[in-house]
Amino acid sequence: MDWVKIIHILCVMGWMTSIFAVPRALIYWKREYTRLDEFGPLGDLTIRLYRFSAGLAVIAVITGLWLGWFWDWAGWVHLKIALVALLAVHYVWTGRMVMRARRGLFRESELFLRIFNEISVLGVIAVLWVVVVKPF
Repeated sequence: MDWVKIIHILCVMGWMTSIFAVPRALIYWKREYTRLDEFGPLGDLTIRLYRFSAGLAVIAVITGLWLGWFWDWAGWVHLKIALVALLAVHYVWTGRMVMRARRGLFRESELFLRIFNEISVLGVIAVLWVVVVKPF
């Protein structure tokens, strides 16, 4: 049981790194693309970070669901799953932006990407609050 928690936390940490870093990396990638007028090393790094974290996200979800089952699907677990689902939507949206950027299409402004990035922080704070406080 403890090993499942450890693996879950480790994979969540890796996934969160991508959730926090990739929207910010898109800002710098967009600047690099504008300057070089071609795909550069920041784009490659951003794509690799996003892809690597996808595997971690899958493991985090699987171990999280196993833990939810272990805790008899308490009310707070349902809320956590709902919040994690919203973070997953954010992650998929980020992936769509990465794939467009790979084709040289940067539609979002720097301001949008900065706000988009901060929304994920609020989501993670909400998940952490639910896990620590277990409101119901």
